[in-house]
Amino acid sequence: MTTTTATRKLTIARAMAEATAQAMRADPSVFVMGEDVGPLGGVFGNTRGLHDEFGSDRVRDTPISETAFIGAAVGAASDGMRPIVELMFVDFFGVCMDAIYNLMAKNTYFSGGRVKVPMVLMTSTGGGYSDAGQHSQCLYATFAHLPGMKVVVPSNAHDAKGLMTAAIRDDNPVVFMYHKALQGMGWLGTEKGATVPVPAEAYSVEIGKAAVAREGRDLTLVSLGAGVHHCLRAAKALEAEGFDAEVVDLRSLVPLDRETVRASVAKTGRLIVVDEDYHSFGVSGEIIASVVEHDHRLKAAPARVAYPDIPIPFAPTMEQWALPNADRIVAAFHQMLRNH
Repeated sequence: MTTTTATRKLTIARAMAEATAQAMRADPSVFVMGEDVGPLGGVFGNTRGLHDEFGSDRVRDTPISETAFIGAAVGAASDGMRPIVELMFVDFFGVCMDAIYNLMAKNTYFSGGRVKVPMVLMTSTGGGYSDAGQHSQCLYATFAHLPGMKVVVPSNAHDAKGLMTAAIRDDNPVVFMYHKALQGMGWLGTEKGATVPVPAEAYSVEIGKAAVAREGRDLTLVSLGAGVHHCLRAAKALEAEGFDAEVVDLRSLVPLDRETVRASVAKTGRLIVVDEDYHSFGVSGEIIASVVEHDHRLKAAPARVAYPDIPIPFAPTMEQWALPNADRIVAAFHQMLRNH
């Protein structure tokens, strides 16, 4: 692998680790804590090499008590540090939601803006590995729904590094949600499209700005994280049928770049939202509402391809049936054409 800025490619896990290392070198107030983030380098590889460089004072393995170490991170952030704390699986939020939402997200508001909470909560999302209902959820909408936290979801290594850098520098709490299928861990069956050229120098990607991953004129596909890659595959399949799909990568849920979505739909007249989170009360409904609340002349009713409102099954065939994929997106578009 070459190491020049122009051609060097990284996985998301390595991009996250590099952004963190660069921030730690530049600012002694930045430190990392969580389960297995030290010598192991994180279960998903995103703290690899940090313990070797910075030692156990700044890369701290914690006991299995999410409430304790996330609460400690909130305290450290409130006292002038910039902690990066890992909640290994987003599904574990249930045991530490008080620390996340009643402390991390609200303390700045409670203090009238006098106490900043500049911390990053990074957590893994996504299924497809028969890890069942307690290790496979996305829960994007759960965190995006609650005021006081920024929420980012990268789909590729370039954005992951830039968003991590921006999150660490931000004076607000940022929830950094990374999809396991995109991390670059071989045993997870990594999405090849997530491993892209990444500059060696530190840089930031604006939190709250979506990206147009593919331009098109006939249909807008909106997604985040792993869903972006399903959309790109669906767009390629539709191209073979003579249709030109535009793909919008949200990158950030809070703030949400509604304007980029609206501009795309104004051009194409059709909208399908793809989300691995649950179908109801989620990101897909919010995106659709953001469009239909404004004066867009839609050529068809918007559609969504999302996870059904069921606990995530353990059985591989049942889980794969439920997950979004390119075939389901193409089928949703064909149904849209039939209906209109």
